[in-house]
Amino acid sequence: MDKKELSTRKNILLILKTKGPLSTKEITKHLGITEMAVRRHLGSLERDELIEASMIRQAMGRPTYIYSLTETADDIFPKKYHHLTLDLLEELADEAGDDMIDLLFERRKKRLQQKYEANMEGKPLTERITALADMQNENGYMVEWETGEDGQYVFKEHNCPISQIANQYNQACNCELKLFESLLKADVKRTECLAKGDNKCVYIIKEQAKQAK
Repeated sequence: MDKKELSTRKNILLILKTKGPLSTKEITKHLGITEMAVRRHLGSLERDELIEASMIRQAMGRPTYIYSLTETADDIFPKKYHHLTLDLLEELADEAGDDMIDLLFERRKKRLQQKYEANMEGKPLTERITALADMQNENGYMVEWETGEDGQYVFKEHNCPISQIANQYNQACNCELKLFESLLKADVKRTECLAKGDNKCVYIIKEQAKQAK
């Protein structure tokens, strides 16, 4: 297999990771190659158990197949956790209780805040969001963000490097939300969460309402 084919298959996996389940035609539009070529790559990825197909029935016409990543494919993307971390957290919870886990994640939030807040101090919200996206991308979160309606910003994380920890300890997700609020000095609301089975984490960000004097 040549490098071009490997690159195309990698791009398909990346598109499915960032855009969610897609049909063959939708993938073709993203790649700009022939549909026949896309089908060939999809067949190879399916045989390698990196993607799976689901049939969507339509009101008219033939059913459509959409493709999504398997758990095997998800392991390809950046993850910076170790099974040891989960073992240690479990031991800590057994010995000291859940309050100690809460304290541990709160201290982690404060350390990250101290590390990054100087880079955001005094900047407008748009620049703070840009800095936050850079920070999260450096840590493997695969971030995209855009301006939404009514001056809101939509911040998307397509990957969670600590997903196995977040799946077991909600404190990890709460820590991230509070960290975002502190660094951005903005109102932040999470509307989707990878740890709860969604395809990505999504945050809606807006300027804090000015308090009346």
